[in-house]
Amino acid sequence: MSVKSFLLAAVCFGLSVLAKSQDFEVAPVLMSFNANPGEIQSQKITVRNHSNFRQKFVFNLSDYDIDEKGTKKSLPLGTSKNSCAEWITVNPSFVELNPNESFEVNVNMVVPADGYSTRWCMVQVQTAKEQEGFEADRDLATGVVIVPRIVVLIKQSPRSNKNYRAKVTGIEELKTAKSSFKSFKVTVQNTGDKIIEGKVYLAVANIETGEEQKFNPESVTVYPGYARSMELSLPVKLSPGKYALAALLDYGNRMPIEGTQLLLDIK
Repeated sequence: MSVKSFLLAAVCFGLSVLAKSQDFEVAPVLMSFNANPGEIQSQKITVRNHSNFRQKFVFNLSDYDIDEKGTKKSLPLGTSKNSCAEWITVNPSFVELNPNESFEVNVNMVVPADGYSTRWCMVQVQTAKEQEGFEADRDLATGVVIVPRIVVLIKQSPRSNKNYRAKVTGIEELKTAKSSFKSFKVTVQNTGDKIIEGKVYLAVANIETGEEQKFNPESVTVYPGYARSMELSLPVKLSPGKYALAALLDYGNRMPIEGTQLLLDIK
């Protein structure tokens, strides 16, 4: 095989792996429950087989954690104090679908009598392939097993829980040469017990003239007990002078706008 043919074959193999990882669909990918303590709620996950062959699917519960950038990392089941996985049953936990066939799986949330806090976990929907002996030996030798997987995030917070509280805990200028505009790191802390869905934006006021400007907001999601850091940039260049720069958080729920500020001396 020529080098050109080998490269073409490698590209085709890569594309085939990608296509196989995209050959089924899961909806929704976010499920929000609001059951009060002692209540039961049910929702459905729909999985559809888009491939041209029969496929098996398994539904596995796991926990997850969130870093300061909002990236979610899967954790072993039962390792998170914020988990609601033990309150959930997925029925059935295994399905087999023909090409273009779909199936609805029941997700039941049973909240215990003392379940007053916000909890979360995930359902990992993945294909289950029975390997022949030589395939298992090959995968064991290479150390690589490709398993297509789609994650469904699950959140549970009782309707009776009204503990919305958050604040902007910090703003600092980022020294970067990537842009001619000033950029800032803004940190939002969730001090309550509800998942905060808010908007963060910058506002600047010229101390000498009193002229004010507000800029377009960016969305932020912050889980209870966690903080989120995000980078916001001023979309304009400031003229020389002294300014008060504020980072403001609007998270609704009839809560006041939170914020913090720093002083800028533009030369």
